[in-house]
Amino acid sequence: MRRITETIRQNYDQLSPSERRVAGFIVDHLDDLATYNSVELSRQCDTSKATISRLFRRLGYASFKEAREELRRLRQSGVPMPGPKLQAGGSLIDRHLASELQNLQRVTRLAQSPLLADITEHLADAGRIAVIGFRNSYPVALHLRQQLIQIRSAVQLLPQPGQTLGEELADLTPQDLVVLMAFHRRPAGFKALVRTLIQRQIPVLLLCEQDSGLATLKPNWLLELPLDSVSAFDSYALPMSLVSLISNLLLHHQLDRGRARIEQINQLYEQTEELDLNLNV
Repeated sequence: MRRITETIRQNYDQLSPSERRVAGFIVDHLDDLATYNSVELSRQCDTSKATISRLFRRLGYASFKEAREELRRLRQSGVPMPGPKLQAGGSLIDRHLASELQNLQRVTRLAQSPLLADITEHLADAGRIAVIGFRNSYPVALHLRQQLIQIRSAVQLLPQPGQTLGEELADLTPQDLVVLMAFHRRPAGFKALVRTLIQRQIPVLLLCEQDSGLATLKPNWLLELPLDSVSAFDSYALPMSLVSLISNLLLHHQLDRGRARIEQINQLYEQTEELDLNLNV
């Protein structure tokens, strides 16, 4: 993405008027560009296919198709790609909300499958649960751990700030469970981590983006979630919604134990005065 926009900026003064028109469209529609073919792009810019081909060669690509494939790879890897400029009337907001609703419909399909029931049972039965999240996945992992720790004991968030994973993983056994959040732009050692866990026969629940290609790692459970949005940044509405759903499923799976633990935690809040629970103020 940076290559295209920087090359356009560097060469803009040398472009013809029709090429400038195409270049402006590219900059304003980076997120959508991967969905066009050369005929559609020429129609959108009211120019010829020859002009499209000439411009992309000037930008350093053999063809528009090569540039389009690069944009697709960037978008799938999680690189923020600005969409079209905001139009009058809040159209971007409407498109954003429609996209969020479409993503959230995935929860309905998941809820109708036996997969979540199996995951819930293992969350209840595991000796320990280690929740791991890297980079953008960390807030989702943190939220899941915060919900689970109110329902059951022995839930860790890894890695701790400034720490490495080796020491933490050494004590995990096949009776435990690792919930691994790995949405887009994963660290270099991610696949080695999954393979290591599987080799040690530690059950792995992997949550990642749709079409991740991570099924080849063969985790025990794989939940691929759409993060689609209408503009530059991924949407984490669905992962957060799924965290809430999984937590509620676990609570109702062991309702008596869960209620007792929640009550115990609330009593500790009162005794330590850690939280202000006075609703009358």
